[in-house]
Amino acid sequence: MRIITYRLAKNIEKMVDFYSQFNPSSLSIKQFIDFGLKANEQKSYQFLKKELPVRLANIMKEIHLLPDNLLKMPSVNLVNNWYSQSFNEMIEFEIDDGCTEKTLNKFCKTLVKIRNRHSDVVQTMAQGVLELKDSHDIDLHTENSIQYFLDRFYMSRIGIRMLINQHTLLFGDHIINNNHHQHIGCIDPYCDVLSVVKDAYENARFLCDQYYLASPELEVCKSIDADDEPIKIVYVPSHLYHMLFELFKNSMRAIVEHHKTDILPPLLVTIVKGKEDVCVKVSDQGGGIPRSLSERMFHYMYSTAPQPSKSDAHTVPLAGYGYGLPISRLYARYLHGDLVLLSCDGFGTDSVIYLKALSNEANELLPIFNKMSTRFYKTTEQNIDWKSSQHHSPISQQQFT
Repeated sequence: MRIITYRLAKNIEKMVDFYSQFNPSSLSIKQFIDFGLKANEQKSYQFLKKELPVRLANIMKEIHLLPDNLLKMPSVNLVNNWYSQSFNEMIEFEIDDGCTEKTLNKFCKTLVKIRNRHSDVVQTMAQGVLELKDSHDIDLHTENSIQYFLDRFYMSRIGIRMLINQHTLLFGDHIINNNHHQHIGCIDPYCDVLSVVKDAYENARFLCDQYYLASPELEVCKSIDADDEPIKIVYVPSHLYHMLFELFKNSMRAIVEHHKTDILPPLLVTIVKGKEDVCVKVSDQGGGIPRSLSERMFHYMYSTAPQPSKSDAHTVPLAGYGYGLPISRLYARYLHGDLVLLSCDGFGTDSVIYLKALSNEANELLPIFNKMSTRFYKTTEQNIDWKSSQHHSPISQQQFT
């Protein structure tokens, strides 16, 4: 039995090496839309059976470059096994049998199974990092390697789920929601930004009321374009919702804890459509963030809130692992947007989501496994090419005394 398992593992390893030689194909949201309108299941199958193994293999190679002490953590090992199993299931379709209906049905069911298997990847990988923190002292190089990896790992996951969702929603056995009849897969060609803002606010407000028995009101300052029309965009509503929900949770928590009174200042939202970008700005008076912490807000190993207990694994906390902001930024950057924080320490924070206004410019941003990425994990020295008064040498101090 051990010999058979060993041979299977070696075979998968060879296939991962093979597929990782290829770069993933970055698609624009316009390409997703154009393909979805034609809805050709055979072409989607032919593309995905080659593309998904490439995307899986690229990130699997990077998993193996993680520090040994992190790879040994039970949760990380579990995630690694999930990816190996999913990769193995995908390459079973490598042999083309002519795209029969039976094969197409099996492929769609396999995608659903893979998506379900990976549904808890974010929490499980986060738990693995916590296991490492609890059992080891983490040096700066290890922390930087983990930060670099998790950005790429979670971005890869977003791209893989996007492909899977598009195929299964277009061709799978699902019930079409009448409210979403205009959707093309998971993309809404006429996504009403203000509508998503209100949905995210109401759900975040419900959580805030549960935790604090109070919540700030929402005020929309602007939400029309130059033609006085509601701002709509070709986008994935679930991605935008994820970002807004996280920003609202953070802002509400900051406002309630900073003011500690019955009278809370409102959340202000501004939505503007320019030539290149659609901007959604969330402004709060929650006390702001010191500059020394502003970049740390996007670090996976940093959180201002208590860590969630294992009993909370299937609930939505108001705060917890500290992954909300960095993953929200990845959702924005996935289609060449961004998420930035502009804070006034002592007053409040403006959070700005940038989305591409033109669908042909909203291209997938995907990690590629190559020598440069390998070198990052192996480099232990940090190049210092700036100097401040905090790093005086004895000689330089003498020169100024």
